[in-house]
Formats: sequence, C-alpha cells, structure tokens
Amino acid sequence: MHPFTFALGALLAVPALCLAQAPADTSLKVTFGGFIDTYYAYDFGRPPSFDRSFAGGATFTTQPARHNEFNVNLAYIEARIAGDRIHGRVAVQAGTAVQSNYAGEPTNGIVSGPSLSRSIQEAYAGYRVAPTLWVDGGIFYSNMGMESWTSKDNLSYTRSLVGDYSPYYSSGVRAMWQTTPVLAVRLDVVNGWQNISETNTSKGLGLRIDYAASPGATVSYYNFVNDETGGRLRVFNGVGGTVTRGATSLLGEVDYGTLGAPSAGGERSNWWGFTAIARQRMTRTVAVVGRVERYADPGQVNMTTGLPYAFQGNGASLGIDVSPDSPFMWRTEVRGFQADAPLFPNGNRAPRKTDVFVVSSFSLTF
Repeated sequence: MHPFTFALGALLAVPALCLAQAPADTSLKVTFGGFIDTYYAYDFGRPPSFDRSFAGGATFTTQPARHNEFNVNLAYIEARIAGDRIHGRVAVQAGTAVQSNYAGEPTNGIVSGPSLSRSIQEAYAGYRVAPTLWVDGGIFYSNMGMESWTSKDNLSYTRSLVGDYSPYYSSGVRAMWQTTPVLAVRLDVVNGWQNISETNTSKGLGLRIDYAASPGATVSYYNFVNDETGGRLRVFNGVGGTVTRGATSLLGEVDYGTLGAPSAGGERSNWWGFTAIARQRMTRTVAVVGRVERYADPGQVNMTTGLPYAFQGNGASLGIDVSPDSPFMWRTEVRGFQADAPLFPNGNRAPRKTDVFVVSSFSLTF
C-alpha cells in the first residue's frame, strides 16, 4: 500500500468510528468576523505593467503586488463554528495578494483552476476524536512556515521570501494532536504543494511539531514530501522560532528543500532561505520593525524569474507600525533586495540587480 494512502486511511478511519457512537454536540457557537487591508506601494524600479514582478514578467512578491496604485491587499469575511467536539471555519477573500498567490493554481479539467479556488481562504470541518486530537477535512492553512497569510498576524507588514515561496494553503485532511500542554503535533495528507486542484495521482504528506519552550517562546519544525509530475520527489524541511519578552518580539526561520532530477542522469535541484525579524514596541501605540533575509533558488524550482538567471540574493526592511485603536493598524515599510543577477525592472532601461519599494497600509479587523 502506498504510504500516503495508508496515512489518509488512518486519518479517516478514527473519526468514522467515533461519529457512529457520539451523541449530538449541544455546545456549538457561531461567530462572524472579517479583515480589510488596503495599501499604496511605490516601487522605484517603476515596473511598466504596474505588477511588481521580475523583469522577465513573473510574479515576484505577493504583498504588495502592485506599483503606484491604491488597492486592496487582502479582504475577507469569515464564519467560525466551535463546540466541544465540532469546529470549522469558512472564509471568502479577495485582493491583489490573493490574485498573485493563487496565480499558479493548476487547471486540470473543466471543474478546476484559480477562478473558484482563490476566493476560498479556508473551508474546513473538524471533529474531536479524542480529548486532545482533532481531525479536519477541507481547505486550510498549510503546516509550513512561521508567518501568517494575514498581515495583522505578522511582525512585519510584508512577508519574507521564505514565506512567499512556501505554501500558504493546502487541501486535504489534517490531524492535530496536543500531546502535552507544551507540545503540539500536526500531520497533513494533501493534494500537493499549494494546490487545491489536483495535478497527478500522488498526494503530499506534511508534519509539524511546535514546542513551547517557555512562556513567550516557541520552537517549530515542519516538513513536506510529495511526488511531482514525472516522479520528481520534493523534500522540504524547515525550522523556526518566536520569542516575545515584554515590548520585544523576535522571529527566525530557516528552510531547505530539494527536488529530484527530471530524468535519469540529471541533477537534483535545491533551494534554501532564512529570515530574521525583530519588532520593538516604542510606546503603547507605536512599534519599529526590522528584518534581514536571504533566499536562493538556483534551479528556479519555486521562484521562476522568466529569465535565464535564477534568484539568489539578500533583502532587508524597516517598518513603523501605528495602532491608536486595537482593531485599526497603520503600517509603513521600506524594503530592498540585492540579487546576484540583473532581475528587477528599471523603467524602460536594462534590468538591474537591486529593487527598493515603500508601502503603506491601513487595516481593520472586525
């Protein structure tokens, strides 16, 4: 039996047995909410199409996705249901980050592709099969990375390259086990590497372990394995940590992945990246955020530039957050990149190795 088939069967068999004997859950509560993130960004490379892309035309970062334009980065509305044994969430979304992030959603057949998928942020239903074990099915945030899809939940306004170039979402089944008060384990069986529509007969398998080392400090390990088209095995591993001490918050992450050779005698591709972010609250309403990062994808496995050159480079950013009222945030950030090759737009002139942009955002949570 294929190991992914066995894992999927195990995840589905346990809740099926429990559901057959369980009485109705009378503790259910439904809550509603939403989020709006609007922005203006100016890229000093002045991309002619207004899309913040590489000079070859491929999408560069999902946030902000547009240059010299007022627009909506992300807006969503949600409904949550929670009870002793049942939970779930449905959230629909729109925005330029959504268009950018779901542009690679595959179309295979007629009932497939990004036209529907990009509107669904999450849609899952779950059942508690044991006191500390939940099993969910549907579309949900992926098991990988240390940064959230939603800007309000991140230390910096824009997401790091390791975040943008690993999956934000998955479609399948997951089991979440709180083994002890300080240790959580999650196992996913999903369609693939950030795709809702299927591309082949194989499934992906992901694991995540979060350990609360102390109050305010967490260490995480996550991985993912799946067969790509043509039998190319993708293996991805990452480790990260967060620390919050008073007015100071820190985040660090290192990722490494490989993709099998396209044919016998070919070479395996690899990529890696890291980010380090620090946020210091200066007053009750003002905070300063700084970041350094590097990402290298010499085989263009994840970061396709549309050019003969692959992206290998460094980045840094500096931001100021102002939050006079807790549901509202005003975030401004300056971010720059230095690549090893001329990849970035430069108006109507030859591409250059550097890119700098500034973005300012108003967001509201309700």
